[in-house]
Amino acid sequence: MNNCRIGFGIDFHRLTEGRVFWLGGVKIPHHKGAVGHSDADVLLHAICDALLGAACLGDIGVHFPDSNADYKDIDSKILLKKTMALIRKKNYSVVNMDCTVCLELPKIRPYIDEMRKVIAGVTGIKENEVSIKATTTEKMGFAGREEGLVAYATVLIQKVGDS
Repeated sequence: MNNCRIGFGIDFHRLTEGRVFWLGGVKIPHHKGAVGHSDADVLLHAICDALLGAACLGDIGVHFPDSNADYKDIDSKILLKKTMALIRKKNYSVVNMDCTVCLELPKIRPYIDEMRKVIAGVTGIKENEVSIKATTTEKMGFAGREEGLVAYATVLIQKVGDS
């Protein structure tokens, strides 16, 4: 079992009017969207951080800094794909991931299957190895006031091959 590693990622983004709302690589209709240097997909960013952390490769800001114009408005699926290349270069594969998104609105249950499909497609794992859950904060805090949202991701990776 010493060839397995667990990683945890978390990401927060502020919500504002007039931005497109991306979550899990899926465009979701809503009057607010997340603010960020990239497309601000909080779920994909948390997954990237979990993967990088599991492989001891730092975090998303190390590899894709918001000071780099190349990442301005970038599709976070590209960041996840690049993260997977870094993981594979270290001879790791993903066993599974478990994610939770905290927000009041929009209700994301109707989009979870599509998000799982997108994430599985980008990472090369099976849809049944991607868990996505949603919860509210019962109107408490910044998420409860619909000022922002947060995503948590836990991943299990395993070493493949000899190195």
